[in-house]
Order: sequence, then C-alpha cells, then structure tokens
Amino acid sequence: MENFLNGNVNLTVLACLLAALAITIVLLLKLRRLKELKSTVAYLKQSLEELDEQAKLIVRTDLELNKTQEELDKRISGLYALQRISHELSKTLQQSEIFRRISSEDISDFGFHKALIFMEDKGGLSLKYQTGYLDGEIAGIETKMENEDFYGLFKIKNTTFSSSSVSSKFGKDISAIFGPNSFVISPLVKKDGVCGFLYLASDSVQAPLTAGDEELVAILATHLAQALDNAELFEEVYMQHQLLEKKVMARTQELSSALEQLNSVSKRKTDFVSAVSHELRTPLTSIKGYAAILLAGKLGEIPKEVKERLEKINLHSDELVHMVNDLLDIARLESGRIEMKLEPLNIASCAENILDMLSPQLKEKTITAKLDIPAQTVNVLADRTQISRVFINLLSNAIKFVPEKSGEIRIQASTIGEFVQVNISDNGIGMNQNDANRIFEEFYRVDNPINQKVKGTGLGLTLVKNIVQAHKGKIWVESQINRGSTFSFTLPKAQI
Repeated sequence: MENFLNGNVNLTVLACLLAALAITIVLLLKLRRLKELKSTVAYLKQSLEELDEQAKLIVRTDLELNKTQEELDKRISGLYALQRISHELSKTLQQSEIFRRISSEDISDFGFHKALIFMEDKGGLSLKYQTGYLDGEIAGIETKMENEDFYGLFKIKNTTFSSSSVSSKFGKDISAIFGPNSFVISPLVKKDGVCGFLYLASDSVQAPLTAGDEELVAILATHLAQALDNAELFEEVYMQHQLLEKKVMARTQELSSALEQLNSVSKRKTDFVSAVSHELRTPLTSIKGYAAILLAGKLGEIPKEVKERLEKINLHSDELVHMVNDLLDIARLESGRIEMKLEPLNIASCAENILDMLSPQLKEKTITAKLDIPAQTVNVLADRTQISRVFINLLSNAIKFVPEKSGEIRIQASTIGEFVQVNISDNGIGMNQNDANRIFEEFYRVDNPINQKVKGTGLGLTLVKNIVQAHKGKIWVESQINRGSTFSFTLPKAQI
C-alpha cells in the first residue's frame, strides 16, 4: 500500500513538473511572440511616421507647384499684355495718343487693379493716365503729391522698386499718397533723363509681389519712355520738315522770280544784240564797199600810205563782220530762232572734211592731225552745217595753240549710252582750271602769250557751246598748263 502511495506521489510530482514545463514553454513562446509583435508595432509606427512625412512633403510640393504655376501664369499673362501694349504703342507717333493705347484690361493682365502715369509738365507733375481710381481719389492724390516731396526722393533713387523691396518707411509714405499697400513704381527715363513715373498697384494681398513683377513693370516703363522719345523726335522732325518746306517754297518763289527776271534780262540782251548787230552790218557793208572801190583804183590812183591804211580798214571790217555774224548766231541760238536741220550724220566724215579744209594751216605749222574714230561708231542726229562750225572752231583753236613742227591734234569718238562723245585733244600750251571753267563765256579770252599776239573776239567757244546745247548735248574741257587740252562734246545718236 505504501508503495502504491509512493508511486502515486511520484506520478503527481512528475505531472506537476510536466505541467510546469509546459507552462514555461508556453510562456516562453508568448514572450517571443510578444517581442515579435512589439518589433512589428515599432516598424509599423516608423512606417507610419515616414508616410506622414512623405504626405507632408507631397502637400508642400503641391502647394509650391501651384504657387509656381500661378506665378508662371501671371508672368505669361503679363508678357502677353506687354506685347499688346508695345504693339499698340508702335502704331502712333503722337504723344497725346500714346497713353490712350493702354487699356484697363492690359493692366489687369499684369496682375494689378490700379495704375497711374505722371509726367513732368511746366515744372510740375501732370496726370497722363489712370485706371482703377475714382475722380475724388485722384484729386486727393494730386493734393498729397503737391504737399509731399515724394517725386524728388523717387527721382534721386531712379530705379524700379515694389512694396516688398523698399524700406517700410518709404513704402508707407507711398501708400499714404496712393492708397494700396501692394505696388510697383518705375521711373520713365527718356534720352534727357527722368521725366515721370509709372505706378501699378493691387488691393489684393493674396498674391505677394515678386522680382518678376518689378521686371515686367520696368520693361513697360522703358517701352513707354521710348515711345515718348520717338513721338518727340517725330514731332521735332515734322516741325523741321514743315519749316524747311516753307523755306523751300519761299526760296523757290524767290528763284522763280529771279529766273523770270533773268530770262527777261537775257531776252532783252538777246534782242539788243540782234538789233545792234543788224544795225552794224549796214554801215560795215558800206565801209567795206568803199574801201574795196578805193583799193581797186576805180576812183584813181592812191598813194602807198593810203593804200596800206585802206587795207587795214578792209581787214578790220572783215573782223567786225565776222564778230557781228557770231553775235547774231549766238542771239539766234539762245532765242531758238535758228532752225536745226537734223539728219543722220557720219561724224568721221564730217571731221575728215574739216581737216581737209584746214590742211593749209596744218601744213604751215607742220602739225600732225590724227583721226581716230572706229568704223562701227554710229551716226549722230545733227545739223551738218552747225556741227561743221563746231569742228572748225575747236580745230582752229587747237592749231592756234599747239607748237610748230611738234604739234599734235587727235580726234576721237565713242558711243556712250544714247550719245556719241567726240574728243579733240592737243599738246598745246593748255590752261589752268579757272580759265577752263570760264572758257565758254562770251568775250572771255585766256591771258597767255599767244592770245596777246593774235586778236580775237572770245565768241567762238560761246557759239560752239550754244550749237552743242541746241542739239541737246554737252561740252566741256580738261586742260593742264603746258600739257595740252581736250575739248569734249556729246551729240545724240541717230535712231536706226
């Protein structure tokens, strides 16, 4: 029995031990699971904190993106408005029209609700543009500006600034004058300095001003100043043009009057020369006739001394007749009374005939004359008789002034456009530029040793000039002392 009891006790003890062991194992497992749960909770807590930070970052980023987008939209809207205003300003050059080209919608697109433009005017400031203000508010602003030295301080600063970039005291002073606390103000700077200012403001405080707002307003102020400068320059040029036009009209009237007087004087001179020349021809014909009768001995023999004097009378009578004929021809050409018989004329053939006619003079001084006119040179439209007189005068002058035995004369011709140019060159004594400029004037003779020995009237080249001009051509001379002269004239080509 005792053994049986001892056996039961041992089993009980063993069962207790096993139960304790089982409880221990369960507790250990629970503790392990609890530790794992705590670790999971800590991980979850950390994840939640990280998710919270990411959510906050996303919200901040979204807000910043929205703000950036709003700022970008505002900048784009302002740029479009600036483009529209610049386009409108470019359409006018009148100062009074410049400010009318700015609309309230453009100011609104800049992100502002109010705008003022003041310009210097007769020592003070004058309002040129306003939007967003009532009439009573404008009157109050003008009164405050008269009592405050705001513009003087602003002119010294001479820079664009806003309510967010200026000192709080100066900003409050400006707000006290114009009202809104949010503003941008920019100087209007023309070529001669600051002449006014542009003020833009907003009553809204939700969209703070940025450097971009100041930049856009500064660009707008620059465009306004340039438009004002262009308008002033245009008005100045226009006034100068009007003044110049009046002076030109007055001068034109004076010149027209002077030309009429000159034409009247020229006509009277031509008529006088023509009348006097006609009157001179009759007595000259009589003098020459009587001298010829006496020289012929028809009234009896005359002494040698008397004959010599009669020959001089006859010679000088011929010179006078030649001069009177030249004067008559010049007068007729100037008045258009000589009718030109225009026909195709071979200039080479005409020049060759005159050289042949003057060959005795050429041989007497042993002068070489060359005719250098290409065969393909076209004919001219001219009066053969009058052009022959041109060649006679020019070639006679060349023969007169080239040296004996070594004298050279060359006649050339070439086609230039619708004209044929003829050049008559020599290696004579030449002349200075002053003489070359006056050589075609009536009665003008170059002062040189040859002219001092040989008398002349100074009408030959004047006659030549009038003949060439009557053919609608030109004549000129190029010459140097002791290096010869080249007389050139043009004649119109004959139409084939």
